[in-house]
Amino acid sequence: MLSGFLFALAAGLMWGLVFVTPLLLPDYPAAMLMAGRYLAFGLLAVPLALFDWRELRRLTRADWRDAIQLSAIGNFLYYLTLAAAIQRAGGPLPTMIIGTLPVVIALCANHRNAARDGHYRWRDLAPALVLIALGIGCVNQVEQAALAPQDLSRYLQGAGLALIALACWTWYPIRNADWLRAHGDRSPRAWATAQGLVTLPMAALSFAVLWIADGAGLPLLPAGFDFPTGPRLWPYVGLMVVVGLFASWLGTLCWNEASQRLPTTLVGQLIVFETLAALAYAQLHRGEWPPLLGAAGVVLLVGGVSWALRLKPVPPTRERDLPRPAA
Repeated sequence: MLSGFLFALAAGLMWGLVFVTPLLLPDYPAAMLMAGRYLAFGLLAVPLALFDWRELRRLTRADWRDAIQLSAIGNFLYYLTLAAAIQRAGGPLPTMIIGTLPVVIALCANHRNAARDGHYRWRDLAPALVLIALGIGCVNQVEQAALAPQDLSRYLQGAGLALIALACWTWYPIRNADWLRAHGDRSPRAWATAQGLVTLPMAALSFAVLWIADGAGLPLLPAGFDFPTGPRLWPYVGLMVVVGLFASWLGTLCWNEASQRLPTTLVGQLIVFETLAALAYAQLHRGEWPPLLGAAGVVLLVGGVSWALRLKPVPPTRERDLPRPAA
């Protein structure tokens, strides 16, 4: 339990980087951020695959199909929509929507995986979920108050894209945990590397599409954008390498380790660390201390997670095998 908790914490700290990257590179469109991040991830996965060659050879064709699906939805589509949402609506709104993940995943997994993991009684789980929801509400109230006035249509576009990102990142950890729990003898590190390897051709294809679109004059890139370098080549390359290594490969590795150690319902709640890290990085970017309400939100979020860690799931057979009362 403790090691799974620490792995989930490390994953959240590294995944929080993806929220601040679009703010650091506002002059690069979301498609460039998505393609650059996963090109770096794929290139980094190639030498890493040498360490896990035997494990990777054990993967079947069905396993590689699962890796492609997880990468396409949980990596490419998620980050494309998240980065676009942040650039359209600013950081607060997407953080608010993605911050509901602990509650959304807990609700989905508690219903979907009860037969495998057991289940948390709703009366036991409710206080933790309420604390997490209140904490997210406090933090998001602070973030919304700091939001500069924007064009309403652009703001609503960001909200819609953030909802798509929420759906992608709800689906990904549940399906990823399904594979890991069904293959308990496999290496989580090799599975993270496998997902990195399949992103390489997809990222190369993304750059090819952008190159063709730029040549054809299609509006996939902003007017006047100098493809493929953009206005700040080396900051772009450096951030893509950092995010590709830490947020993609190492973060996925830590999350896989946590998913093999903890029930899916509990792992879903620990995604709250991603929200906390994103908010902390945003405050560092602004050079400000969080206000009192924001600090209270952090305490509530940590309190909700701590409450959830104390709970133990009811085994699947405990209530089902109880003798039924006579008619």
